[in-house]
Amino acid sequence: MTYEYKVVPAPLRGTKAPGVKSYEDRFALTLETTMNEIAADGWEYLRADTLPCEQRDGLMSKTTVYQNMLVFRRTKPSSSAPKMKPQRQAPAAPAPTAVAPPVAPPVATVQKKIVTKDDKPAPDVAGGD
Repeated sequence: MTYEYKVVPAPLRGTKAPGVKSYEDRFALTLETTMNEIAADGWEYLRADTLPCEQRDGLMSKTTVYQNMLVFRRTKPSSSAPKMKPQRQAPAAPAPTAVAPPVAPPVATVQKKIVTKDDKPAPDVAGGD
């Protein structure tokens, strides 16, 4: 089974909503909404990762910051799976034509000559005495 992955940044702060008062609840609601929106497209939540990212800090210096990322996956459709190398096709057989019904081979017959005492040999046809 082949998967494709989608990585999105985790929300940094929660959003205000009626009935949601604490910071933790607001953040959880924002995270839940984000995950449900992505899951509606067939993505399955896999994990959250914290990864380093190098950023510019001023004109000449760089600093490393850490980003929280949400990782999702779903199975790839079979049509986009890598295709195997095509194999050579055997030459096409000619189209069948009308064929006469099979004929049984002739039966070999052996003829025997029966010689009895009463039979006389045939006279010599050649002209010699």
